[in-house]
Amino acid sequence: MTRQTKTFLLERFREMGIRPATRHGQNFLIDLNLVELIVDAADLSSNDVVLEVGTGTGSLTAKIAERASAVVTVEIDAHLFELASEQLIDFPNVTMLRLDALRNKNNFDDRVMEAVGERLDAAPSRRLKLVANLPYNVATPVISNLLLARYVPHSMIVTIQKELAERIIAAPSTKDYSALSVWIQSQCTAEIVRQLPPSVFWPAPKVSSAVLRIAVDPKRRARISDLTYFHQIIKALFLHRRKFLRANVVAAMKEHLDKVQVDKLLDEMGFAADTRTEQLDVDTLIALADKIRAIAPDWTL
Repeated sequence: MTRQTKTFLLERFREMGIRPATRHGQNFLIDLNLVELIVDAADLSSNDVVLEVGTGTGSLTAKIAERASAVVTVEIDAHLFELASEQLIDFPNVTMLRLDALRNKNNFDDRVMEAVGERLDAAPSRRLKLVANLPYNVATPVISNLLLARYVPHSMIVTIQKELAERIIAAPSTKDYSALSVWIQSQCTAEIVRQLPPSVFWPAPKVSSAVLRIAVDPKRRARISDLTYFHQIIKALFLHRRKFLRANVVAAMKEHLDKVQVDKLLDEMGFAADTRTEQLDVDTLIALADKIRAIAPDWTL
């Protein structure tokens, strides 16, 4: 396996007559110690099936394949797919897919889930993990949608924009607290493993990155009666997070609940008139979503 250094990438890209595609968020990790750190953080074993979104040149893929039972890796770029295919030819446990991992902003491509399912079904003890240097432009939908996908991961180790990592782990009443924070924290624990400067990538991005570890907690997920409903209602309530909670609920439920019903609901939960959505912790938002669902079960965003 060729070591992915800046020199190697420059030579191969020149040979192929291509350049990194900014529209696909192509920034390649050239610090080999950090590639090892990502794989170590994933804590891979022979029970693990790994999904990787963004094969790139296959450098991280190869390291994953050495430890996992199987890897399903997805690459949208035809040139990179060709390059990675050369690098991964000696790894029979790697399944390469050349396509967009996302069918739309809310769903994975069915072919990705089918490939993952086939690898998981090969043995009863297998579990899914996402391990990826995620392209910035798809990081949020990949992480979010995987929690609603046909196969839910045991964990996710992802390299993403530092700002996004900070949003995911943000606490209530902070500037980064958002619907994404609530969605991930309602079902998982999340921590930043390492912050990465732009210099460890080629081409160097304009922002810092972070390696984020997300561990799915089945007990947390079990508290949520309807995951899809909760996902939608949280997005609606945080659409204008600085507004008062009452205004956000009224706006979200305008065709399902009148203002009197909203006031009664919020009074029952003990919210002050000046409560804002961004002040509410995850447990409170789960309870609020359950209350809303009980009286407006057919609501959709």
